[in-house]
Amino acid sequence: MEIRGRNKINPNFNMSSMTDIVFLLLIFFMLTSTLVTVNALDIILPKAQGKTENKKSVAISITKNLDFFIDQEKVKEGNLEQILMENLKAEDNPTIVLRAEEGVPIEKAVKVLDIANRNKIKVILAVRPK
Repeated sequence: MEIRGRNKINPNFNMSSMTDIVFLLLIFFMLTSTLVTVNALDIILPKAQGKTENKKSVAISITKNLDFFIDQEKVKEGNLEQILMENLKAEDNPTIVLRAEEGVPIEKAVKVLDIANRNKIKVILAVRPK
């Protein structure tokens, strides 16, 4: 009498679960890549701990050459408040992201903060993580 066990080991490998995982990762990265901020200039920010909130807002960038940009449009320092208010007039809770490059005199950043304070605009200071 020959007794055989019911549990046979199958040496084949099934790839269907692996392809499901890769497909889900692909969808995840495609969706999250659309949330990246694309209206930022390539400037070196000062280091600090903390995170910047990513909400619909206007970005003000100040370069080392003391050039002012609203999103990616270069503006003169004297016209900064006027153009900023035109961009934010439709917002009910206006927010700006201040990106001052490392080495910019503090007076230039304070000028933007003063404009925001006078017009009741929330300011987020962008920094790079340590």
